[in-house]
Amino acid sequence: MLYILAQYLEPFIGPFRVFDYVTFRALLAGLLSLTISMVFGKPVINWLRKLKVGQTVRTDGPQTHLIKSGTPTMGGVLIILSITITTLLVADLSNLYIWVLLFVLISTGALGFIDDYRKIVYKDPKGLPPMAKMIGQSVISIGTGLFLIYVVNMPNTTEVVVPFFKSVQHPFGVIGFLVITYFVIVGSSNAVNLTDGLDGLVSVPVVIVASGLAVFAYIAGHKIFATYLYLPHVPFAHEVVVFCAAIIGASLGFLWFNAYPAQVFMGDVGALSLGAVLGTIAIIVRQEIVFGIMAGLFVLEAVSVILQVGSYKLRKKRIFLMAPIHHHFELKGWKETQVVVRFWIISIILLLISLSTIKLR
Repeated sequence: MLYILAQYLEPFIGPFRVFDYVTFRALLAGLLSLTISMVFGKPVINWLRKLKVGQTVRTDGPQTHLIKSGTPTMGGVLIILSITITTLLVADLSNLYIWVLLFVLISTGALGFIDDYRKIVYKDPKGLPPMAKMIGQSVISIGTGLFLIYVVNMPNTTEVVVPFFKSVQHPFGVIGFLVITYFVIVGSSNAVNLTDGLDGLVSVPVVIVASGLAVFAYIAGHKIFATYLYLPHVPFAHEVVVFCAAIIGASLGFLWFNAYPAQVFMGDVGALSLGAVLGTIAIIVRQEIVFGIMAGLFVLEAVSVILQVGSYKLRKKRIFLMAPIHHHFELKGWKETQVVVRFWIISIILLLISLSTIKLR
């Protein structure tokens, strides 16, 4: 809306031309979402306390977590609101990619909200039935893929780019693209959700991954840059940078209240939506494999759960002391803050490796 207003005022007031630059609007989006998240953080936390939506802590986990019982959860609502309001104000709303991302953010957030609400308010430990959640995620991911192909007419939708090689792209066809879209969005959504188990653990990796995706989106949206760097050119994808900046600002604002000791937890409403929307951005910029590297921490957490469950079902033995793997290190004697900061460092290293694929071809 601000972008539309700036376009209207630009002929009369020259300085409004800065809104034509996506870099300026990205900076504005980051600052605005950060401000919204921090200003409304306390009111949202107080509102959640009044609703009595306190976190239930597992008794078989690290004993240091028992003190967290009753801490307000579902704080992801704050993140979704910050990103949505900022995007509507700053982004170019004629860009279809923006609407795709808003759809994924809000719809998966709604799934997470229902899941959290059933667990906490109705005291249903199962929350949203797994089949219902899977169906909802499937509809969202496949619907997103179909929209990108037939409405947005996104180029290169049938090819997956292989990093570290020049012009190496593997064709999959429409069905293959839908399958990849499904696994990237659903997998990313659930992986981030599994990672959300320690104070501040998810927020910084989300910021790191969103920053990396913003770089790829900026390059993909500019034909000269994309051609020079042997990356797929996706017209108008540069607008996604604004959305990435909104994610960064909202996540940092949430971290202010979620840092140890946390005053509020993200809940499924935040983790599912952030994971899904990051996966969608990776699909748009055609960097699914690089995204797997960049989001390697989330992948590690998800794989640790898969291995733990599989090992116990097949051999009646556990691989880790507890899954997801961040709890394993806690039970090994690491303090919660040590696990969190060290996992942040791993995320930064994975980001640097991912960014190196831009030139190492």
